[in-house]
Amino acid sequence: MHIPDGYLSPSTCATLYAAAIAGWYAALKRLKRFLLSRVVPLISVFAAFAFVVMMFNLPLPGGTTGHAVGVTIAAVVLGPSGAILAISIALAIQALFFGDGGITTLGANCFNMAIVGSLVAYASYRVIAAGSHIASKRRVAAAAIAGYVAVNAAALVAAVEFGIQPLLFHDAAGTPLYAPYRFSVALPAMMIGHLTFAGLAEAVISAGLVAYLQVADPSLLRSTCGIPAGSEEPPLATPVQSDSQRRLWLVVALLMLLTPLGILAAGSAWSEFSPSEFANTGPKAQIAAAANVPRETTPSGMQRLANLWTAPFPAYAPSFVKSAGFGYLLSAMFGVGFLLALSLLAQRYLERRRATRYSG
Repeated sequence: MHIPDGYLSPSTCATLYAAAIAGWYAALKRLKRFLLSRVVPLISVFAAFAFVVMMFNLPLPGGTTGHAVGVTIAAVVLGPSGAILAISIALAIQALFFGDGGITTLGANCFNMAIVGSLVAYASYRVIAAGSHIASKRRVAAAAIAGYVAVNAAALVAAVEFGIQPLLFHDAAGTPLYAPYRFSVALPAMMIGHLTFAGLAEAVISAGLVAYLQVADPSLLRSTCGIPAGSEEPPLATPVQSDSQRRLWLVVALLMLLTPLGILAAGSAWSEFSPSEFANTGPKAQIAAAANVPRETTPSGMQRLANLWTAPFPAYAPSFVKSAGFGYLLSAMFGVGFLLALSLLAQRYLERRRATRYSG
């Protein structure tokens, strides 16, 4: 679901960047209703969780792979505003450092997975879990259903973005300039894998973590428990306890150590193929055939934008590490460590600014 550079036209990218910026602004504006220094730790840990979860590739029909997103549990704990920021931060790190998703398409990826995913997950969870106690099993079921629906909603939006490219952006001969997948190709290719494996993975992860938090730290579920209208307060308005953060970081650390399992699934994610793969004579040749693009042809717009940004560690494979599994683990450690350091720096800055404001 990470759309690479070259798959969407510049105008599509600009439109989706504008939509993403509006979502980021609204999220930050809502979170400013209370102390950001209390929210930053949880945003960071859920960004790290999403980063790691998306490294676990799942085999999908057709020889491709997919992954869960981790957006649902973020929305359940942080609310939609915090989840939007957490998932967006994870996606930005993936694109900048690992080339997982493009730079021109970062706005699209954030809109699809962070904004659409968070809003759908939060709304679904609140509707299904309405009126139930924090420890209710209905909340576990609600998290599972919300996770399944949210991931498929994000996939559907991405499929629509692919489908409009050949309709709107093509040369005089009708050859697509960017993603060549018509709706008849993009919709089933995106949705079959997510309606089956990827959606179920998000459902299991979301339900499992809600069940875990109901026992280990139910206070983290309070912000979305459905406080009656008129008495609702912003999510995470109370200080986050250090032991809560510690438990969550331990979960992230455990998953991080297991990330080498994420490369066991063979194949690339659908729609994340490089331009050169359109000319392959192997299994990827079916991509061009299905999209009615000659095998030897790479869409010119895609070819022009595909190499716009070269990530330092492309495909989570540092060049100085020979072992693919160890390189994948190092990449996970780098991403999680970067987020942890960023969290500490942000907390220190916000605390100093708060102290300066009160002393002045």
